[in-house]
Amino acid sequence: MKSHLGRRAFSAMELHILFNGYIYGDEKQPREQPKHWHFWLPLLAYYCGAYSDEIGSLQLADIVTQGSIKGFNFNTHGKIQPRFVPIHTALWQAGLEQYIHYVESQNQQRLLFDLPSKSGRYSEKVRIWFSGEGERLGYLQKCGLPNIDQQGLKTAISSLRLNFEQQIRIAAIQRANKPAFHYLMGLKDDALTQPQERLQLKKIIAPIRVINSHVHWQRFIERHS
Repeated sequence: MKSHLGRRAFSAMELHILFNGYIYGDEKQPREQPKHWHFWLPLLAYYCGAYSDEIGSLQLADIVTQGSIKGFNFNTHGKIQPRFVPIHTALWQAGLEQYIHYVESQNQQRLLFDLPSKSGRYSEKVRIWFSGEGERLGYLQKCGLPNIDQQGLKTAISSLRLNFEQQIRIAAIQRANKPAFHYLMGLKDDALTQPQERLQLKKIIAPIRVINSHVHWQRFIERHS
């Protein structure tokens, strides 16, 4: 899938490589300085379809329960609409509840509290870590993946939103619920982005493919040298 920015979604093989890379393995890399957000941000981008700035801005107070469905309230991106995105089962299985308790124990209000901002934005720090800059390799390169493919299309952290888009589009079509697709993507179309029934949103999120069922935050923090 090509976007207007010349970006594409990751292939199934690329997703497998990313979510089986060293961040999700058992050993730290030489000179690596692991941060909690290194683990969580790609997962949240893939399973929620949110931008880096939205994810970086998430407060614990943005994790809410609506109609027995727990999800994230995204409301900080000027280009797209605020929306409620149900939390995919894979995020709970990856230790999200334990991590939330940890954030609370640190008296922090922001979910990814160790992700710093630059000029009020989080995306720049994420971009450099994920895609690299100059001679500095990013997570992509360390996983053996290029920034630009042979067709000249780029992959970046925002490519995970395209993977989310591909999968929920199919699920929404199967349920004959195009408005739910527009709502979950935050698309600005007043006729199609009205608030949706939360259970239906959860059912559209549920089929998103789990890439690595062994991913867990506890495993991340227990990695050894």
